[in-house]
Amino acid sequence: MTQTTEPPAGAGRRNQDRPPRIRVHRAWFVAAVTFVTIIGAAAFRSLPGLLIDPLHEEFGWSRATIGAAVSINLALYGLTAPFAAALMDRFGIRRVVAAALTVISVGSMLTVWMTAAWQLMLYWGLLVGLGSGSMALAFAATVTNRWFTERRGLVSGVLTAASASGQLIFLPLLSWTVTRYDWRPAAVTVALAALTVVPFVWLLLRDHPADVGQNPYGAREFVPKPAPVRGAARRTLRVLASAVRTGPFWLLAGTFAICGASTNGLVQTHFVPAAHDHGMPVTAAASLLAVIGVFDVVGTIASGWFTDRFEARRLLAVYYALRGVSLLFLPLLLAPSVHPPMIFFIVFYGLDWVATVPPTLALCREHYGEDSAIVFGWVLASHQVGAALVAFLGGVARDAFGSYDVVWYGSGALCAAAALMALVIRRRPAVVAGSPAPAPAPAAA
Repeated sequence: MTQTTEPPAGAGRRNQDRPPRIRVHRAWFVAAVTFVTIIGAAAFRSLPGLLIDPLHEEFGWSRATIGAAVSINLALYGLTAPFAAALMDRFGIRRVVAAALTVISVGSMLTVWMTAAWQLMLYWGLLVGLGSGSMALAFAATVTNRWFTERRGLVSGVLTAASASGQLIFLPLLSWTVTRYDWRPAAVTVALAALTVVPFVWLLLRDHPADVGQNPYGAREFVPKPAPVRGAARRTLRVLASAVRTGPFWLLAGTFAICGASTNGLVQTHFVPAAHDHGMPVTAAASLLAVIGVFDVVGTIASGWFTDRFEARRLLAVYYALRGVSLLFLPLLLAPSVHPPMIFFIVFYGLDWVATVPPTLALCREHYGEDSAIVFGWVLASHQVGAALVAFLGGVARDAFGSYDVVWYGSGALCAAAALMALVIRRRPAVVAGSPAPAPAPAAA
């Protein structure tokens, strides 16, 4: 994390006796700004589950209709991500992220004046979805790839945990606001939180280590800043066309789709209304989601540390298997009040919430080299498509069956399938520093 500056040769005894100066590498400041940016933008992810019941009561919209708007948001969040990674290569990280935060703020603010369901789908689904997708996990992947050659697993874990930290900060505030006042002040809070971060991004974030005359953290040689890559959309589609011919891509996309289905689509969107169905107050259910955010930070950072030391595909298999088991028990734990078994579930599930991200990123880097950020963007797209499907189907199931039980059980079974898929991913030999990026793997083992 630090580097030392030794005294010059021939310096006097007084200078030689001085301890060497210790400087923190600029990469860690960039990572810190990225962390704060993702926290500020996380407010929009905290709100959808809190809106389902208030919008249903005020406008009479079905849960399936509201879930459809959330589904559009989640799908665009994922489908925009691979193009965002290419846009960052073309226009720079600062410009893309600042524009994305502004779009999120505008979309969230416009929901205050909506009166029809199509407006919810346009403002929250389209605008917030496009903005959030433009600075999704592809943002963290791009920063990690450019600024670090060592500690990548740890850094990706920390930056992934930033989203959970934002959830921890905003969920109690937003749930209290919705309960005490209305959903509209909560939407304004989201808009202001996204807008507040823009100056920090513009003033403090830098696109590449070469901009400040430094090597990436851990690199022994200076890495020149690459020229802007034109044809961002063509490059994104070209990378996809290459990746889809490989087995690991489909296995990573499939497992990550199940990851999204069992987290953002299911628990983040439907846990609060499901708990409320069992008589639990909205503020208590939202607080439990916030506690998930606390342990998600711990679990994701630990997962990054594990990813630097253990085989990524085996880590994924363990994570998905444990998540599936926990979801199978959840319908038995929902009750009007918070009791110890529910707290155990929250802690256990929280540790596993997005622990899948660091090993998935590592596998993308292992198989796709310099294109890994864009490939991860497409893998993230599958994550959000899975989340979008379950966000919608969860609302349909609740309207049809009067409960969410079938969705919990179905997601648990899908997680078991994801654990098996992770084990099938073929390993690749380690790449020596300075050697060419690995060619895409031809097929799954």
